Amino acid sequence: MERTCLAVILAAGDSTRMKSSKSKVLHAVANRPMIAHVVDAVAKTAISSVALVVGRDAEAVAKAATIGGVEIETFLQKERLGTGHAVLAARDAIARGYDDIIVTYGDVPLQTEGPLKAARQGLAEGSDIVVIGFHTDKPTGYGRLLVKDGELIAIREEKDATDAERAVTWCNSGLMAINGRKALDLLSRIGNSNAKGEYYLTDLVEIARSLGGRVTAVDAPEIEMTGCNNRAELAYVERLWQERRRHELMISGVSMIAPETVFLSHDTVIGQDALIEPNVVFGPGAVIDSGAIIHAFSHIEGAHVAAGATVGPFARLRPGADLAEGSKVGNFCEVKNGKIGEGAKVNHLTYIGDTTVGAGTNIGAGTITCNYDGVNKHQTVIGENTFIGSNSSLVAPVSIGDNAYVASGSVITADVPADALAFGRARQELKPGRATVLRERALAIKAAKKAKG
Repeated sequence: MERTCLAVILAAGDSTRMKSSKSKVLHAVANRPMIAHVVDAVAKTAISSVALVVGRDAEAVAKAATIGGVEIETFLQKERLGTGHAVLAARDAIARGYDDIIVTYGDVPLQTEGPLKAARQGLAEGSDIVVIGFHTDKPTGYGRLLVKDGELIAIREEKDATDAERAVTWCNSGLMAINGRKALDLLSRIGNSNAKGEYYLTDLVEIARSLGGRVTAVDAPEIEMTGCNNRAELAYVERLWQERRRHELMISGVSMIAPETVFLSHDTVIGQDALIEPNVVFGPGAVIDSGAIIHAFSHIEGAHVAAGATVGPFARLRPGADLAEGSKVGNFCEVKNGKIGEGAKVNHLTYIGDTTVGAGTNIGAGTITCNYDGVNKHQTVIGENTFIGSNSSLVAPVSIGDNAYVASGSVITADVPADALAFGRARQELKPGRATVLRERALAIKAAKKAKG
């Protein structure tokens, strides 16, 4: 669409119902602030720029709204005098003369570009105002969209509606598009002759029609128009987002055994033929390639799992974890900033941090890379086809060469050359009969305590 467009995003509310120390638009859905979801949606409508109307936590909201490639200008709304007043807080931006103005809200994080594009198309076809509505089987409380001969003739609030009008199930979402060349004139005509003394954006319908303008409406899926005002609604929006994204992934070829137990982040990438078992959580920055298997009860954040690799069950991949093809990180293992080479195995009860593990290497159960000295982090480098015995501690910085062998229970503090066998444990000693003496002594102490007690 070649027409210029300004997106006005209203995010100045006091968020009192959220009962929070921060603005509600900063609360996250899928590990991303609500306001960022909204900016992402409007950015996909070929907008020219964004006017962000802010109030509480203005700087934090502006920072959260900043995503790549989107020009954002902030405008402070000092008083809360209704939606029409909020839009006019961005008067300077509107006055620059865009073809289209779209108005949306920072607390509607499920919206997508589709309805916004449809509204812009309505402007291109001659409408002065295009209202975005949604159909619902529970319209109580919403303003109804009243249409005649293809035009929107009114938005009727429920308290003012007749019985017939209350039966209408097409409702006002609050989102709309405005002819940018007429926007300031139309907005300046909104009055505040109402019980609250506020300026309502919905009055534009009547104003535009009274001036001979055309007003229409377009439809949006109800789920996309779901707003968020409190913690219960935030949880509901999160559920809707998760359900939608899981469905998209499964349709694209991802298998989920119990999808309702899998939780995704806004940027989770999962390839075709990957298998996700129950109770898996993806934090931000997770990339799972085709054919990988994520077993149950695993947590993955900021990590890459290559094709054919397996994770879990009960594994944690932290930022910087990078698993090559055919590698394995097994049960009760944690990897942080660690590269696991092709075909390498980290099977049981192991911590790998700030480490490179070569292809074909086996890391035994209970192995720890001791990467932190209390002040600084240090690197461990383990070569290819190396064997690290169970219950070993590798004290970084340390390097273990290709085809080396570290005996079980070793504490390795110095580099191990390729093909070498390393022992780092105390010599075992035997005391024949000593176990009987120790046991008898312990039993005597226990009996003495019991006699006193």
